[in-house]
Amino acid sequence: MLKQQRADHLLRRLGELYPETPIPLDHKDAYTLLVAVLLSAQCTDVRVNLVTPALFALADNPHDMMKVPVEEIRAIIRPCGLSPRKSAAISELSKILVAQHAGEVPADFAALEALPGVGHKTASVVMAQAFGVPAFPVDTHIHRLATRWKLTSGKNVEHTERDLKKLFPRESWNRLHLQIIFYGREHCRARGCNGKSCLLCRELFG
Repeated sequence: MLKQQRADHLLRRLGELYPETPIPLDHKDAYTLLVAVLLSAQCTDVRVNLVTPALFALADNPHDMMKVPVEEIRAIIRPCGLSPRKSAAISELSKILVAQHAGEVPADFAALEALPGVGHKTASVVMAQAFGVPAFPVDTHIHRLATRWKLTSGKNVEHTERDLKKLFPRESWNRLHLQIIFYGREHCRARGCNGKSCLLCRELFG
């Protein structure tokens, strides 16, 4: 198959395998999603979902969170790793949201990426999952599978994102990035597939 043929095949097959794409991180609004995504850096979604109930019971909006001592935030989120940096970012971004955005999470890439601890991938997740704006967040699963499926040269996640956006229709991005994550976790793990053994790898290259 040519690259575009592989992309078309994957779009169809992933749609069949994962017709429903629930958001993996538990949240109730854009702010709690933003915090959860920030916590998920170098941490599993499962662990984040175990930690956030206690954090959001303490404060589930920027007005309340900005009043919580950073040490208290850090104590709760410690199991997620990188707690000094993440707790400071949660505290600071909450203050900025109140001071500059009336306590609301902005539906704007530049404004989101200007927040402490929020990079392009986190901003893309929030834009896609909280606001429905087409985005293609590329995490380690997507970067790995896009390279394995020869959809990109895999130089870095930014390069992968650009390549995937060219191959797949814009209206599919928000759903597709979750479908690829689900498939990678369930079937095509880093050590569980050599690029020829899982279902889709066999269909593409077998």
